[in-house]
Amino acid sequence: MLPVSISTLVSVPLAAKLRTFNPREQIPLWSNALWIIERGVVRTLTWTEDGTLISLGYWGHNDVIGKPLTQLEAYQIESVTSVEVSLIPSADWSNYTDAILTHLRQTEELQSILHTQRTEQRLFNCLKWLAKKFGRLTPEGLLIDLRLTHADISDVIGTTRVSVTRMMIKLEQDGLIQRPGRHCIILNQL
Repeated sequence: MLPVSISTLVSVPLAAKLRTFNPREQIPLWSNALWIIERGVVRTLTWTEDGTLISLGYWGHNDVIGKPLTQLEAYQIESVTSVEVSLIPSADWSNYTDAILTHLRQTEELQSILHTQRTEQRLFNCLKWLAKKFGRLTPEGLLIDLRLTHADISDVIGTTRVSVTRMMIKLEQDGLIQRPGRHCIILNQL
């Protein structure tokens, strides 16, 4: 996955009102437009000078995303699932104040998770955040049905994939989560 160059930040084509993206495709970045997610899940990313990927957050239905919400030069929006987004030109941003504020609140919530001292608790807090945002209630608990790999989760909480795998096994043994499928996690009802 290559970083988006600053030259891709051009003016928004008027014909691009509604777009669909497949998993792992990048959503275009324009300095004068935001996107609202109609369907699906995306993640925002940056990377360090040595190329280490950093996940900035996961966003879903009715969330607003786009280059105007960041000051980071290295920034990318990648679809996690099949995604449908609608363009919000800058003239219409005032109609989306609540969604923009929600974006800021969720960013702060993720920041507080990242500053949890114990890595195991950071992982569990991240899973709770994902369950609250994307979970579906089942008789066993909240089902997180996203195709997130252990590497994806490690990018969010700032640890290694191996550590996430080890901690997931421990959370399952402790009865806090279930993993009924390869990419499904159920947060048990506490």
